Amino acid sequence: MLEPVTLSDGRVRLEPLSLEHVAALEAAAADGELWKLVVTTVPAPGGMRAYVEKALAAHAAGDGLPFVVRDLGDGVIVGTTRYYEYAPDVPRVAIGSTWYAASRQHTHINTAAKLLLIDHALGALGCAAIAWHTDILNTRSQRAIERLGATREGVLRAHRRRRDGTLRDTVCYSMLADEWPALRARLAATQR
Repeated sequence: MLEPVTLSDGRVRLEPLSLEHVAALEAAAADGELWKLVVTTVPAPGGMRAYVEKALAAHAAGDGLPFVVRDLGDGVIVGTTRYYEYAPDVPRVAIGSTWYAASRQHTHINTAAKLLLIDHALGALGCAAIAWHTDILNTRSQRAIERLGATREGVLRAHRRRRDGTLRDTVCYSMLADEWPALRARLAATQR
């Protein structure tokens, strides 16, 4: 099981998800009515508690570690992200279930949060690789993952169902531990 941890870089803080975050996540999801997007799994109004409970149950079962993302500029919780599919025998972990309030998209938030998650996975967790999976229709997510320097591995066709019942193709990305130092230096230069 992945142990809860708080990660921060002075601009963004990733805190272990708890039921105390339900109201703040409801507010973040309302910023842009994110539940209306086909390519996300953001719950509709009134569904956040069940969403959080499901994430916490997955963690308790040893599948992942969910976080809330707090913008330290104003202290507001702006979204969520998590580790999942942790395979300690490799070790390897996936990063996903990420969404942010519409007003925080295209800001420093996503890159800062991903840097924290990647550093922790490849450092403290000693992972050999990190994976990302995204809906083939979510081109914004694909571009964001590619900006991190991840390698597009391929597409799993008819991989799972979306909330609306349509079949989703999933685009798979990865990053190896030995690729990270050069990629991190490049990303750090763009964050200045």
